[in-house]
Amino acid sequence: MRRSGIALAVYRSRPSPVRLEAEAFESYLREEGLERVLAVRAAQGETQQPGIEIFSRNAKAMLVAPGAQAARNAQFWRRPVGLALELVPESDPRRLGADGTFALRLLHRGKPLAGALVKALAKDANERSVSARTDSQGRVRLVLPEAGVWLISTVHMIDAPAGSGARWESLWSSLTFDTGPSAR
Repeated sequence: MRRSGIALAVYRSRPSPVRLEAEAFESYLREEGLERVLAVRAAQGETQQPGIEIFSRNAKAMLVAPGAQAARNAQFWRRPVGLALELVPESDPRRLGADGTFALRLLHRGKPLAGALVKALAKDANERSVSARTDSQGRVRLVLPEAGVWLISTVHMIDAPAGSGARWESLWSSLTFDTGPSAR
């Protein structure tokens, strides 16, 4: 960035097909907290069938160039940009307190999504992560144990659209940011 402030890099992919063998698909569903899909597959006798889906990514990254302008335009970063599945910060990660609590809201097509598993992974955490589920208003609070670069992610799975050739459609959402050295 050429001047101080906050910018968002936003990426929305086109749907891509994927096929996973039954065991790998079931494992993926468990790992991503998609119990509802596991239950539907069990009820319909699909647990031994491959998982055939289309998936798309909805990614945002907060980019900060230090300076006075960065503090003034922080509110812009907290607004939804209209992704199909979107993690929207409700607190500024650069200003996390000693407990490291970071608040977000998860929106699916602009509406709060309840019960979704949201995970946070530090860049240098060697697979250590924290996670929580969204409440009835799509809100979640994650306690980030250290300053640094974080990836927040979630997956939501729904029935695939007719004619897609898939049984499921998964929407992946992520938010990446750096808490900065001043946090905690």
